Order: sequence, then C-alpha cells, then structure tokens
Amino acid sequence: MNRELVNIKQLLSISELSEAFPLMHQLRPHLTEESFLKTVKEMKEGGYQLFALCEEDEMVALAGVIIITNLYYGRHVYVYDLVTSNEHRSKGYGEQLLSYIEEWGQKNECEHVALSSANYRTDAHRFYEEKMNYTRPSYVFLKKIN
Repeated sequence: MNRELVNIKQLLSISELSEAFPLMHQLRPHLTEESFLKTVKEMKEGGYQLFALCEEDEMVALAGVIIITNLYYGRHVYVYDLVTSNEHRSKGYGEQLLSYIEEWGQKNECEHVALSSANYRTDAHRFYEEKMNYTRPSYVFLKKIN
C-alpha cells in the first residue's frame, strides 16, 4: 500500500453512495442498490456517516458510523459497517480506516468506539481483538418481532 496514494473521504452525494454500493454489497449481500440508497438516506437523517478509504480512485474499504450517547458507553462512535474489498484484504486498509475512525471519534469528544460482529466472522474477531486491541465486553441479542 502506497500511503501517498491513499485518502479517506466522507461520502455525501448519491453518486458517491452508488459507487460505494458494490463494496458494501460484499458485507451486506441482502441489499439491492435501491434498498441501500433508501436506507442510507434514512440513516443519515439520524447522523449516519459513510467514509471510504480510496487507493488512487478506487474505493477499497468503507466504514459506516454514527456518534451516539448512551448510559453504558457515554458519547461514542458506533461502527455499523466496516468492509475491505475482497481483492484488497490483508493490506492494512481496514486497520488504517478503523484507526481514522478512532481519531475522528476523539476529535468529536467520544469516549469509545463500539461495534458488533456476527458470530461466524472469526477472522474479523481476530482482527478487532489482536490487531486493533478491541475487547469483547458483551453479547448482542436479537429477537425478530415483525
């Protein structure tokens, strides 16, 4: 990875979001481009922001985040989405983008960065725990009600 050719930018326009969809689809294969754009538009109203790490002109990693406050983490960044393209895994892009999100959170007076990860994503867990020094303080429980 040539760090001079890498930049991180917030995706704001519909065209940028459309360009990001194929990469997000690798993480969220149940989404269509239409449902992705509709959902992101709704999430942005609540504070969701999508950042892309680009090498030259190619988006190689995405992070979808929000700043929220609750009683157990205080003001914190919650990472909804973090994906590095299949073709660019193990090149340090995920680490660089997550580190950027941590610094961004610090600048925005956040106390923590939190995320959840599906049980079967053992490679992601290893990345978060061993490379990024995240801890596993709890389990997430889910019940479908509709």
